[in-house]
Amino acid sequence: MSVLKGKKILLGISGGIAAYKTASLVRLFIKSGAEVKVVMTPASKDFITPLTLSTLSKNPVFSDFYQEEDENPIWNNHVDLALWADLFIIAPATANTLSKMANGNCDNLLLAVYLSAKCPVYFAPAMDLDMYKHPTTIANFHKLQLFGNQMIPAEKGELASGLSGEGRMAEPETILDFLEKDWQDKLPLKGKKILITAGPTYEAIDPVRFIGNHSSGKMGYAIANKAFEWGAQVILISGPTHLQVNYPEIEVHRVTTASEMLESCKDNFESVDIIIAAAAVADYKPKVVSEQKIKKSDLEIDIVLEKTTDILAYMGAHKKKQFLVGFALETENEFQNALQKIEKKNLDLIVLNSLNDTGSGFGTSTNKVTLITKSFEKEERPLQSKEAVAEDILNKIIQNYEV
Repeated sequence: MSVLKGKKILLGISGGIAAYKTASLVRLFIKSGAEVKVVMTPASKDFITPLTLSTLSKNPVFSDFYQEEDENPIWNNHVDLALWADLFIIAPATANTLSKMANGNCDNLLLAVYLSAKCPVYFAPAMDLDMYKHPTTIANFHKLQLFGNQMIPAEKGELASGLSGEGRMAEPETILDFLEKDWQDKLPLKGKKILITAGPTYEAIDPVRFIGNHSSGKMGYAIANKAFEWGAQVILISGPTHLQVNYPEIEVHRVTTASEMLESCKDNFESVDIIIAAAAVADYKPKVVSEQKIKKSDLEIDIVLEKTTDILAYMGAHKKKQFLVGFALETENEFQNALQKIEKKNLDLIVLNSLNDTGSGFGTSTNKVTLITKSFEKEERPLQSKEAVAEDILNKIIQNYEV
């Protein structure tokens, strides 16, 4: 799977013969799972048509601040385009466009987008060999890299002038490899191995009935998917749920009972760096499980319950280098209960949420949490999607994780 999957890529095309290669580049980005939008300089349309790129990217192509031929022109907002992108690559980047980028000139839409960009910016130069080696061009390369832009060096080969040498734009496959490696190297959880528990556990009463809870597993699965996207090796131990992970590379262990989840945690505990216990594990189970279905009768039935092993407490007692995160779903005295849980179970971070908050808790697609560290520093987060909550949790772990 490409690390560019799900990324929003803005491709800027300036007016050089290498613009013809951008059709293949767009196709590679789409194949990697990215979403692509294209912004062109007016001159670049002499080398490749907006229709081609629009068809391949499945998005409108932008080249002017507004369409002059329209009776009711709509402004192409350069700021919106810049903020939309996760990464912006200018390819080909001609000597003219590079000079304008380096010196803050802004006479077309592509340059306005560049000056508004907050995401990582890459540029792939393309020009004749003497232009590529000229002192002003080299100075512009250095200046742009000092600004934080990433250069994808040109290759040697046959040039449009008929000469052969350095200046040929990197091939689309080379550009894709460069971007993937650069993003892979920068992933915040690269090299970390994370164990995540998710979902409910079910404790049998008889072959038909069980004791369980309303956990859907959505929060744990969202964390697992996001941790993988951020470069981690992920082991997900999941109780009964219909959910599936987004990435086949995530190692999933499906269990039913609290004892099965405990054993799976024990099997993987020693090898991981971070543990996020998002599962809603049953605190009690029937002491005796009937081998046959209990028949309905007019009599009351007494079911004797016994405690299950506290998985989070076990991991807190046995952890060495691991960073341990627990969850607390409370209905009263939320903050005090969470603080007690941090101390009692030797946690590094706890995620507190309350059933009193609308849109929070089991079964919803949103959550409202408070993140509390082992030093009792708390950060309240607003109601947001569980995917956004997953990012907040992982960011808090990164801030507090000590290698």
